[in-house]
Amino acid sequence: MPIGETLVQARHQAGLTLAQVSKQTRIRETIIRKIEADDFSECGGDFYARGHIRAIAKAVGTDSEPLIEDYDSDHRTTGPMGTVSLDELLASSAPQRHRPDLPAAWARVTAASAPVARKASAGAGAARDRMAAGYESAPRTARWAVFVCLALIVVALGFIALHVLAGAPPAAPSAAGNHAAASHPAAPSAAPAQAAQSLSPVQATAYGPNGGDNPQLAHLVLGGGHSAGWHTDWYSSPRFGNLYPGTGLLLKMDQTVTITSATVELGSASGASLQLRVGNIPTMAALQPVARASGAGGAVRLNPSSPARGRYVLVWFTRLPTDSSGTFRASVHGVTLRGHG
Repeated sequence: MPIGETLVQARHQAGLTLAQVSKQTRIRETIIRKIEADDFSECGGDFYARGHIRAIAKAVGTDSEPLIEDYDSDHRTTGPMGTVSLDELLASSAPQRHRPDLPAAWARVTAASAPVARKASAGAGAARDRMAAGYESAPRTARWAVFVCLALIVVALGFIALHVLAGAPPAAPSAAGNHAAASHPAAPSAAPAQAAQSLSPVQATAYGPNGGDNPQLAHLVLGGGHSAGWHTDWYSSPRFGNLYPGTGLLLKMDQTVTITSATVELGSASGASLQLRVGNIPTMAALQPVARASGAGGAVRLNPSSPARGRYVLVWFTRLPTDSSGTFRASVHGVTLRGHG
């Protein structure tokens, strides 16, 4: 029996609706409906698809292992993209290593060094010949040097005698006097550092697996924030029920800007871990983390160690705080960015 049909029958036998299963598993109804139709394209890959199948099977009271085996045999992607653990990824991508052929390498080195040794021996003989010739020409060079020195001394004495007989010319104005008389404009002072100012995003969207959490609320963090604000889905653990690596809000600027600080207004519950990521392309690889905070709650100020330039700013949660009902959820009521264009 197909995976989706098995899950549908188990849900009906348990007397559960799609909304009830979605609330228990924190998986959107649209994704559950597609899984029940054996469509796993919205899951985000084999890792998440297997996690969704396990979560739904547990909620409807059926064994997930046969379903996972069926998924692996019928739907799992081949190659590195289909790996579901670190060990499988390393095993699929590890390069083959070959032991070097040391005797053959030594033979090649010996053959290459023979011409070099012959050239070195010939060069040494030529150097000895040049040294012998140099010793023979040394007395001749010394005689020429003495002659040149005597000629220079005679020329110098003649110049001094001519200067004394003709009289000394008037002294030329000193270079120091010229410099003192000349006026120079003062060097311009260095321009002051540009002061940081408030920056206004033009768009806010949910960002994360399957389109992010509650995308319809993302705009509420713009324009100074809103009392309701944006919040993540509810999860069964601070690590998103081990379903996702994180979730967040993506802010788009009207042009590339320099970010010097950010203040994120969180809910009153503390315990959130978040990152500030900046880049010019809205992908996780291009959005580099520039500041972090952990155990956070209330107003959180994030200061990059150096100004960060980019058109996109991502507030990325990697751990959620607990709420009053015992589940885990993060809230953002506003984001203030400072820097310059």
